[in-house]
Amino acid sequence: MVLTINVAVLLAVVIILRLRRRTEARSRNDEQLTVVIVLVFGVLIAPTGFGQWILDVVGELAQGISDSGSP
Repeated sequence: MVLTINVAVLLAVVIILRLRRRTEARSRNDEQLTVVIVLVFGVLIAPTGFGQWILDVVGELAQGISDSGSP
């Protein structure tokens, strides 16, 4: 039996656990580490089908917002 762990899923769990902590309890270094973890997660998930779907949804949302400001 081979156990494989998807690194993106593992990072998602770490991000969720880190963001559940109280804001007052975080140091500056702790916040910087969270940002680095989120950036690595983004790089890992970007080339996947789910990452491309997120990119499409955010792009359509941004286009809708920019179009709503035009006369």
